[in-house]
Amino acid sequence: MNSRLAALLLPLLAVASTAHAAPPPQAEREIEQLIATLARSGCQFQRNGSWYDAAQAQAHLRKKYAYLRKRDLVASAEQFIERAASESSMSGRAYQIRCGTAAATPSATWLRARLNEIRAKPAATPPSR
Repeated sequence: MNSRLAALLLPLLAVASTAHAAPPPQAEREIEQLIATLARSGCQFQRNGSWYDAAQAQAHLRKKYAYLRKRDLVASAEQFIERAASESSMSGRAYQIRCGTAAATPSATWLRARLNEIRAKPAATPPSR
């Protein structure tokens, strides 16, 4: 790319990289519920060969979610699971979740099951007047 074209494009790229939209409200609610469910689960979370407690897992996934949001890379709970909560972006190794004495399972599998449970619950209805 020539320097003249680069000079024209750089300001546009800077503006584009700072403008970002939040995921749709339903996606935000579902992602928050997934993270909160993991935090309350008492399960352990494995990444890059080390096990972490649920609070540490929650903090890690929140960081990854913030990273994706900033770059407009997550618009659904499924994308969150796929892009933030399934594998290490550094090593490519799949994350695992282990609850109690049960065998470890891929985090994507565990989170998809929780997402199905969240979606199966009836939405709260406002009290009638």
